Amino acid sequence: MNKITADRLNKIEPSPTLAITALAAQLKAEGKDIIGFGAGEPDFDTPEHIKDAAKKALDEGFTKYCDVSGLPDLKTAICDWYKNEYNLLFQKDQIIVSTGGKQALYNLFLSIINIGEEVIIPAPYWVSYKDMVMLAEGNPVIVQTTFTDGYKLTADALEKAITSKTKAIILNSPSNPTGAVYSQDEMQRLAAVLEKHENILIITDDIYDRLLYDDQKFFNIPMVSEKLRERSIIVNGFSKTYSMTGWRLGYALSERTEIIKAMAKLQGQSTSNATTFAQKGAIDALTSSQSCVEEMKRAFVERRDFIVDSLSKCPGINVVKPGGAFYVFPDFEELSKSDGFLKLKKENAEETSHSKLLTKLLLEKYLVAIVPGIAFGYDNGFRMSYASSLDNIKKGMERIHECFNNLYK
Repeated sequence: MNKITADRLNKIEPSPTLAITALAAQLKAEGKDIIGFGAGEPDFDTPEHIKDAAKKALDEGFTKYCDVSGLPDLKTAICDWYKNEYNLLFQKDQIIVSTGGKQALYNLFLSIINIGEEVIIPAPYWVSYKDMVMLAEGNPVIVQTTFTDGYKLTADALEKAITSKTKAIILNSPSNPTGAVYSQDEMQRLAAVLEKHENILIITDDIYDRLLYDDQKFFNIPMVSEKLRERSIIVNGFSKTYSMTGWRLGYALSERTEIIKAMAKLQGQSTSNATTFAQKGAIDALTSSQSCVEEMKRAFVERRDFIVDSLSKCPGINVVKPGGAFYVFPDFEELSKSDGFLKLKKENAEETSHSKLLTKLLLEKYLVAIVPGIAFGYDNGFRMSYASSLDNIKKGMERIHECFNNLYK
């Protein structure tokens, strides 16, 4: 019998973050006391005023199709937000609303990449970037950052990665998985390199732009370089800032209307418009009080500070204090050289990935779910989400301490 599934699927793997979350949920359902650090979503409910706006839209019968690219009122709200907050000016025909930031990125890659063109992706990277580029028949060019550099791409490393085939670069600040935040100066250094290469598009994934801590300010490439605004595509959404992950609402903005039109053409043949009454809730999210965001941020800061302090006391672990998002990405290269870890490797010789080995041990023996760093292109690390209650974090860190202390003996 001929193979049923398409060969293109062989290029990609199932999302490891979703897989870890699903496995943790399955083990919990079996009665095991799993502490999960894999979640990529806030543990808070969507604010009531946002839900009320969607309910009102439902009650008013706002349940029909709308324009493929989104409601005009929502586009206006997005335009106003970027003008007021970031001094970036967009028109409604320069915006497309999609079913989540993930779909916006997917549509974008398929709309701009030709066979064999390259996209520069700094690692550690969000798990889907690489696979999306490959599905678009492009070549992901992974540029490894280091713990020493705070997991941030340097101008020198960017320059060396650029070739005649480079179509785009994607930057994510604050970062998933590291929580790294690029300063204005760091963005300007990258912009100076990109200004010299006129054919490269800049994709800026700003999904965590509001989740910044320690009085840091947000910057992206179009904010620091007027020359690069025309070549930039901003991708954002409502999932993280307003705890609206299940609402599936994201968007993209670009001065290059042909890019937005191409994305709308593709979206029109796949999902069509994002859910209409959900878009009404998103309008309220942008135009109402932002106190709900500040309240969530205060909780994240408390959790971050605890988890970073706790990890810094683990033997063989190095950790950078994340400046944004809700993840921490420790480096465990030192731990991987310990006698206990070397013994673990010998006992599991079939597993070549250090981070998968550590993840498996933590889950099976200590009932803690984390995401292996190899999923993000950095095998000497692992991602932990602090989008969980402080009590759960404390309980999970006790188990992690026990694990690492036993390995480091």
